[in-house]
Amino acid sequence: MTDAVLDFSGSRVLVTGGTAGIGRGIAEAFLERGATVIVCGRRDPEELPTWGTRKAEFRKCDVRRADQCRELVDGIARDDGGLDVLVNNAGGSPEVDSATCSPSLIEGVIQLNLTAAFFMSQAAHAVMKDQPSGGSIINISSVSAVRSSPRSAAYGAAKAGLLNLTESLAMEWGPQRIRVNALIVGLVATGNSLAHYGGDAGVKRIGAILPLQRMGTPRDVADACLYLASPLAAYVSGAKLEVHGGGEKPVFLDLAEIARGGAGKD
Repeated sequence: MTDAVLDFSGSRVLVTGGTAGIGRGIAEAFLERGATVIVCGRRDPEELPTWGTRKAEFRKCDVRRADQCRELVDGIARDDGGLDVLVNNAGGSPEVDSATCSPSLIEGVIQLNLTAAFFMSQAAHAVMKDQPSGGSIINISSVSAVRSSPRSAAYGAAKAGLLNLTESLAMEWGPQRIRVNALIVGLVATGNSLAHYGGDAGVKRIGAILPLQRMGTPRDVADACLYLASPLAAYVSGAKLEVHGGGEKPVFLDLAEIARGGAGKD
């Protein structure tokens, strides 16, 4: 039964930022399940997501531009007959000092991680609202949205805004059979994270302090997207699904351990 409800043959799926990292994993998972997958970005990728003999289609788009988002989605609807699933995955931010980072960087991070998802969702809505089956929009947020995000404050604020946007659009667009949900994604091992955390050894050290004893993978996020886009989640909208392996260890546990050690020495 599960294989049947997770069969996306005939479905049209758009994954923003779908050429690398988490987005690539999402695109490949939908390809595996039979969907027609379109990925987009500002630059042509070196290689496209594939599954077996099936390959994603690439269309150029700067998701921070509302006009380009509309052109992209209108083109997909014209060429493929509609759009069933939108995954707003494009995002990211460099680490910067919040006191001195430039206004242009702040604006750019918010545009990429929040405004772009709004623009793309508006474009998808224009197509999905006229489809008998409606559609599914999945916003990829982050644990930075629900905890402090030092040295990436604009990113955390934008991802928090994305969670509110998810709830608001789910409320507004539910009568048009458009479901809108979000994933709160934790630490995921990708090519970029391997470099950031010091290679395989660093990733293993971080994984060891997480409840499930490992960092997430793009496939973990992709499987959550498959669920939210499928009939299994037909009554799920406005939800914020946490995909973080149990979450990060609360700081107060370390503080309590330090306090107990200090008391014992006295």
